[in-house]
Amino acid sequence: MTSPQEAFVAFDHVQKSYDGVSLVVKDLNLFIGKGEFLTMLGPSGSGKTTTLMMLAGFETATHGEIRLDGVNINLVPPHKRGIGMVFQNYALFPHMTVGENLSFPLEVRGMDKSTRETKVKRALDMVQMYSFINRRPAQLSGGQQQRIALARALVFDPKLVLMDEPLGALDKQLREHMQFEIKHLHESLGITVVYVTHDQGEALTMSDRVAVFNDGRIQQLATPSDLYERPENSFVAGFIGENNKLAGTVEEIGGGRCTVRLATGEVIDATPVNVTAKGQKTLVSIRPERVEYKPESFPAGAHVLDAEVLEFIYMGDLFRTRLKVAGSEDFVIKSRNTMGQRVLKPGEKIKVGWHPQDARALDL
Repeated sequence: MTSPQEAFVAFDHVQKSYDGVSLVVKDLNLFIGKGEFLTMLGPSGSGKTTTLMMLAGFETATHGEIRLDGVNINLVPPHKRGIGMVFQNYALFPHMTVGENLSFPLEVRGMDKSTRETKVKRALDMVQMYSFINRRPAQLSGGQQQRIALARALVFDPKLVLMDEPLGALDKQLREHMQFEIKHLHESLGITVVYVTHDQGEALTMSDRVAVFNDGRIQQLATPSDLYERPENSFVAGFIGENNKLAGTVEEIGGGRCTVRLATGEVIDATPVNVTAKGQKTLVSIRPERVEYKPESFPAGAHVLDAEVLEFIYMGDLFRTRLKVAGSEDFVIKSRNTMGQRVLKPGEKIKVGWHPQDARALDL
């Protein structure tokens, strides 16, 4: 965990309001280490893009301090912050060639022609696009334009690179390829990256840590595995990956475990996350891939509940089964497509089971 003193990027009690009344960003404290890849993830209107724009200098914080490498940058104009930016729409100059697009930010910084040529070649080689140096953006595909936009953000050796939904306009296959390309560039160059997306898969794939935003606040800041395996509240559990939620009431709690009586009367055990008292209402969270429907696969000590198959969907590498369990008609199991897999039929009555340690009792 990065401390305020060690932080390369620091948001210290930062707030943002556009009308002087309602806060879009509420008392943000976020500290990012040098060389870290941090993703801000959240739905539209959660405050993530506003936070990025304040860091870039395109928005001004209403309250609090933003520091870069220990220096307060609240009043530093964008072009003097030494920050590279990559946008969803690429923002390439259409009348310039690829080489001219990359040379422009170097000219603005007063670099001589020889230095500019060396840096442009190096940046284009990073993204395997040097052979396109004399083309214009209109002659490039979406993926090629995105590579050029990335090279332009890196060409002047910035302290920090900010990326705002940079892959949003690409098709699924190219988007996934570019995720790994950006991650590999980050690792090889050791640069600090702050990335904004609403795509949870993208965040989990690329990041060292993820800050999940909602309603102007960070709901949880953690590694991808911790976010997925150990969500701290029901919003994070629902936003990161698919999630089964069973409503109930805490009957007993202590020793890092709690007993929950579900609305339909079944009693199960779970790990209490932010429930603290007997009688408290809760949602028990279980990931779809942690649930089994083959009795021989039930883990030792499993909770076993009755279920009715509502829907069985073929997804290629996976089967997605939607069931009615303990009154919920949105209970999902994801199972691998293996040889001899039995196809379940709607209306079929089965048993489902999971280990108690895979259930988390969250706030409502």
